[in-house]
Amino acid sequence: MRSELIDIGTGSQQVVFDLTSRCEQFVAAEAHQAQGDGLLHVFVPHATAGLAVLETGAGSDTDLLAVLEQLLPKDFEWQHRHGSAGHGRDHVLPALIPPYATVPVIGGRMMLGTWQSICLVDTNVDNPRRQVRLSWLPS
Repeated sequence: MRSELIDIGTGSQQVVFDLTSRCEQFVAAEAHQAQGDGLLHVFVPHATAGLAVLETGAGSDTDLLAVLEQLLPKDFEWQHRHGSAGHGRDHVLPALIPPYATVPVIGGRMMLGTWQSICLVDTNVDNPRRQVRLSWLPS
């Protein structure tokens, strides 16, 4: 297995950050050694972020953040209270949006659906930098 840690700047606002092109670059560099077949595993080593496979650019990313605000409102009586207002919700986020995703790779191409993208979901405005681990598991 080969693994690489990448840095992502998410800024100081909630974000759905598309990682697909970075994942494609990583797969392209690794897939040729295994006749192009294997698994890409993506992992976020943070307690307040997750990964989602979804359509971006047509409003789904904005919709996801809106739904998370309804499910995990900032003004809820969170027990976890350090950080900015509502930061406790950020620690609950990975229970709903897991910190990992695994995508099959065949012939050197990720087998995502037509409109699917691999996205970092970060609602934590206190942490403007994130790391994402990409791991290649050849067949």
